Amino acid sequence: MLTISPGAGPSHSAEPSVWKNLESGLDLGVFQASKKSAFSDSLIRILRADTSFFGLRLLNASSKDQGKRQSVKDWVNKNGLVAAINASMYQKNMMSSVSFMKNRQHTNNTWVSKDKTILVFDPDEKNLLPVRIIDRDCEDFNTLRKKYGTLVQSIRMISCHGENMWAQQKKMSSIAAIGLDHQNRVLFIHVRSPYTSHDLINMLLELPIGLKQAMYVEGGADAQLFINAGEKKYDFIGSYSTGSREHDENTYSKPIPNALGLVRLKK
Repeated sequence: MLTISPGAGPSHSAEPSVWKNLESGLDLGVFQASKKSAFSDSLIRILRADTSFFGLRLLNASSKDQGKRQSVKDWVNKNGLVAAINASMYQKNMMSSVSFMKNRQHTNNTWVSKDKTILVFDPDEKNLLPVRIIDRDCEDFNTLRKKYGTLVQSIRMISCHGENMWAQQKKMSSIAAIGLDHQNRVLFIHVRSPYTSHDLINMLLELPIGLKQAMYVEGGADAQLFINAGEKKYDFIGSYSTGSREHDENTYSKPIPNALGLVRLKK
């Protein structure tokens, strides 16, 4: 078994890797960021999943079948997942998402906030896209929301026109994000090195990954991505956040209330 620790990875001088195939329909890409960070390895890690082979599953500590917050690693191991990432940021009650979140069995938060993107999956009809990110500036959310069983609202990073939607700011952090490429493959994105969201989005758009849309799901030490594919395990956790954790020393996977899991589809 290969386990990759949070800070592991090539040095700053490393060349960008090609995609590494983990199993059919699942690839891990490790890319050197074009802008060097003052902390950690300046690497952008992306897990890419083909929706012909994999589906998504929303897990909530607030649902009766789960019942408690767990690290992303524990969400994966205790639910038989291939991988998982933060589903969204959460409120002070340590359970509720900051915006709308539900699946067919459980509603975590009924409030539709002003945020522009909603990740949807588990469609009612086979002719619908299995996964999509609805952009409320370009699509009719009120119509589309009735056609999918699971909906997760969060902050838009890249618009339906491929534009960076974040203004520059001073705050930097480790970041977890979810995206789709132009082939509608799901991208779980994790960057331990701190960047402003504006700078990270620009760097993601520069990468040869065909990025179509993306939404922010967490920052700082809470940002996590765990992969358990075959004989390989990868555990990536965040650390830095301006104003609270201005260091690269975190090695602890914090319990989080809501995770987005990757599951193998039955063939």
